[in-house]
Amino acid sequence: LRQLCRQPRQRQSDRQQVTEADDRFADCLARVLHHEGGFVNHPRDPGGMTNLGVTRRVWAEWTKRKIEEIDEREMRDLLPENVETLYRQRYWDVCWCAELPAGLDYVVFDCAVNSGPSRSAKLLQEALGVKADGLIGPGTIGAAKASGATGIIHDAIDARLDYLRGLSTWDAFGKGWERRCEEVRAA
Repeated sequence: LRQLCRQPRQRQSDRQQVTEADDRFADCLARVLHHEGGFVNHPRDPGGMTNLGVTRRVWAEWTKRKIEEIDEREMRDLLPENVETLYRQRYWDVCWCAELPAGLDYVVFDCAVNSGPSRSAKLLQEALGVKADGLIGPGTIGAAKASGATGIIHDAIDARLDYLRGLSTWDAFGKGWERRCEEVRAA
């Protein structure tokens, strides 16, 4: 990820330039969706019914419907193209990932999807040594750009693992979370 596309590419359909940030989002989303996988409804998962990392509650909010209106069939039928805009707006944009250094954008985005944007922001801010208010803005972005991404990537992932280890569901999901964090670190 640290070596992401330096040259913008062109869309086949309209030959418009795609920005580096769009390329980075697409790459990061593909990695997140790989980790999130398909439909699950694990009894220990507080998110309940989930597909492609999108919980039933989040899908209901996104589609502006009541949770009771979202059935298992609809959740099972979700496709990546159904959730791409949701991921961009609720996680990538909220965490200002397009403004973060390459590599760190993926760390923050993946954590936001897994633990929420506010938690992801706080873990990044703690790693940067800035006020951990859970909202990424110009101060956090400036500190991230000045810090050098590699060290902060490791610090943020270590902080994420510490947070996850403290959750009551670590015994059920810890192996997978740890593997995911290490794969994010290695990217």
